[in-house]
Amino acid sequence: MKCKISLLCTLLLFSGCSHRYYAEDLKPVSEAEQGENKTVADDGTVAYKQARLEISLRPMTDEELNRQFSAYSSEGADSRTPSTFGNSTYFRTGETPQRFTVFRVFVSNYEYPKVYLDPTQVYITTSNGRKYYALTREQISIYYRRYVQGGTGGNAPGVSGNAHSVWKERDGIMRRSMFVNEQVFSAQESEGFLVFEPLAPDVDELTVHIPDVIVRYDYKGDPVEDVDVEMSFKRKIGRVYPDGSKVATGN
Repeated sequence: MKCKISLLCTLLLFSGCSHRYYAEDLKPVSEAEQGENKTVADDGTVAYKQARLEISLRPMTDEELNRQFSAYSSEGADSRTPSTFGNSTYFRTGETPQRFTVFRVFVSNYEYPKVYLDPTQVYITTSNGRKYYALTREQISIYYRRYVQGGTGGNAPGVSGNAHSVWKERDGIMRRSMFVNEQVFSAQESEGFLVFEPLAPDVDELTVHIPDVIVRYDYKGDPVEDVDVEMSFKRKIGRVYPDGSKVATGN
């Protein structure tokens, strides 16, 4: 019986019935769908504005991230770019898998004495019920430590040799490029990346939630006013068959 099942699976694989999934780059939904106080720019940036406070979000493609870290993105499987797999590819498809889902966040504060956006509280909800939380610097550091150790564990003894150099370099670049968890004072701007796990292939619509952005404090320094910011994006998804044909499956 097992032999018959294996034979059937093999026949299905080579008869053209097999497929893999594809997902195009994230794009913002329209301004009308974004809601009040939000604008959508041609480059895909969604900006929330409250007087002279601006919080903007833009999904980053792997190509853009590779260009930003071009010195680390062209060594194939050994590429040291922190947020993608560089120019390495799957040997069967010739495609590059996605390592993370990355957004660039920008805060410009010319309205309040200080504001605070906690990047560790940002999360994504999807139209099909999935939820993703922004990864912390510590979580990403453990990820890279495990990666260079072949998955032996983030709390394993120290990494040595060339693997240690790769880990430290990737970790350092990512830490410098992530959005800093600190207050943005008056007449200051701050920007960096929010990093999430790669989206599942069935995700075609999502909302990024930036909760409890503190915009006012009392005389003791305790928060007294905050705002919740939400920005929505979508992408085309579907299946690719061995003959190269594509069938869209999203909304």
